[in-house]
Amino acid sequence: MIGYILRRILLATPTLILASVAIFLFLRLIPGDPVALVAGADATPDQVQAVRRELGLDRPLPVQYVIWLGGVVRGDFGRSLIGRNDIGEQIALAYPATLELSVAAMALALLVAAPLGLLAALHPRSWLDRAISGFTALALGLPGFWLGILLLLLFALFWPILPPGGRVPLAEDPVQGLRTLLLPAVTLATGIAAVLTRFIRSALLETLGEDYVRTARAKGIREGVIMRRHALRNALIPVVTVLGLQVGRLLGGAVIIESVFAWPGMGRLTVQGIISRDYLVVQATLLLLVASFIFVNLAVDILYGFIDPRATVGPRS
Repeated sequence: MIGYILRRILLATPTLILASVAIFLFLRLIPGDPVALVAGADATPDQVQAVRRELGLDRPLPVQYVIWLGGVVRGDFGRSLIGRNDIGEQIALAYPATLELSVAAMALALLVAAPLGLLAALHPRSWLDRAISGFTALALGLPGFWLGILLLLLFALFWPILPPGGRVPLAEDPVQGLRTLLLPAVTLATGIAAVLTRFIRSALLETLGEDYVRTARAKGIREGVIMRRHALRNALIPVVTVLGLQVGRLLGGAVIIESVFAWPGMGRLTVQGIISRDYLVVQATLLLLVASFIFVNLAVDILYGFIDPRATVGPRS
């Protein structure tokens, strides 16, 4: 198992490095010169060049990348081009908010998807299965930002029982924190719950049709025991795969949903950096979001080893 975990980590490391290179280069291909914004509209070419030298942006791109990556490894993300604020301090405030929202949305999606997928698999082609399929189709078709605005209108304007935006940390005030968290978490969780429900249903139906399940039924084993000991465990692997992939959708959706609900997280910080052309902020937030996605998928790969020990078998030297 330890060897399997080390192999997974070794495979994830170059992926993270390549992602950092792609983020670093892509942002420098965007039209416009952020240095001119820092220097001001009335700055002379000499003043713009002086600001460029001060920020280290006159050096070759490989040198800039190595300096930036070295700072990231030390936990130093530099200072923003606009306002000269410490990016690390901004991230320290924004990342916990995004983590809180993401965990809440994923937990809510699982709480909805697991029973719905199980019920649909146990009653295929019934009215219940058709109702659940209709819910998933509707949830998948709703754009996240539109659903968020609709929830704001319903529960913050027409029926004002929840706050329209902002965040109260759960550690400070659990009740008010849950009230501010509910609407953005539901918005993010809806589409993910629909995807998970469909995959749980299809995975369980496929597993319940296997020969060993039919053999267990022929032996007179109770349906609940078959479900717990045979069907659920074997159906977990494709579901866990989809669950890991949905983290990317979750983090991508947070960029928009956090702006809709004025949630002070990484997504909102990224949007603000894009609007102000502060690519130092954008590349730091994107790197952390991508690193989070890679880390979660690494955790999913490791989880495979516990669900199915055959996954830990690798080439022997």
